[in-house]
Amino acid sequence: MRPFESIVAEHGARVLRVCRAVVGPIDADDAWSETFLAALRAYPDLRPDSDVGAWLVTIAHRKAIDVLRGRSRAPLPVGDLPDAQSRIGIPDDDGRELWSAVAALPDRQRLALAYHYLGGMPHAITAELIGGSVESVRRAASDGIAALRMVYRPTHERSTS
Repeated sequence: MRPFESIVAEHGARVLRVCRAVVGPIDADDAWSETFLAALRAYPDLRPDSDVGAWLVTIAHRKAIDVLRGRSRAPLPVGDLPDAQSRIGIPDDDGRELWSAVAALPDRQRLALAYHYLGGMPHAITAELIGGSVESVRRAASDGIAALRMVYRPTHERSTS
């Protein structure tokens, strides 16, 4: 059986790439370390004909999921709390107010927002769908976002602008 250090040297970069893709750059080092700690413990029992790279990526995937689960349970730091009560996450709030504001936008702005921001389409494809130039579609999407921000800007900010 090969020395474990050579396994780390050969597959370490690959495992780190997997960890970064799943948990992001901040937590990737922790997931990488946990992967190789778990692999070190299990390595003596690994069958000689095993695909070591696939085995390590599988462990990395599981450790990355553990990191994500841990992150979802950890409290998040917040700055100053808003004066107004948030309606986000309230079970009775089904987003009707937002969808009403989107529906009230001019058709071109609403379609540009829907196709680009919700559908993930580039402005070039959106322009083909709704007609006009790429720049006009980009402008329509920008104007739609600006209009929605005016609707959702806190009341004290609306009065000062």
